[in-house]
Amino acid sequence: MANVTKKEIIQEVSNRMGVTQTHSSEMFHLVLDIITRELADANSVVIRDFGTFETKIAKGRPGRNPKDPTKTIPIPDRAVVKFQVGKALKEKVARTLPQIEARQAGL
Repeated sequence: MANVTKKEIIQEVSNRMGVTQTHSSEMFHLVLDIITRELADANSVVIRDFGTFETKIAKGRPGRNPKDPTKTIPIPDRAVVKFQVGKALKEKVARTLPQIEARQAGL
């Protein structure tokens, strides 16, 4: 499977918008900074047709030390980011099943 990097996204935005890569990078980082700030303030970020980012609490649980499995280590509650996919993105990704299966069969 191919990975798309931040650099490639910035290059594509630059090409499509007709702006410099520096300007495109600034816009990209600004959007990420805004999303990060809102999540850090425990706000949800809703991007219509793409999805919703939410800050939630992951309940604490007992953990195990792999070097000494008899010992339990308490893992405290922590804040985590959850993503719920939007309807349009979900439908678009669902249509890629044949491509994913073809890639996996080629491995």
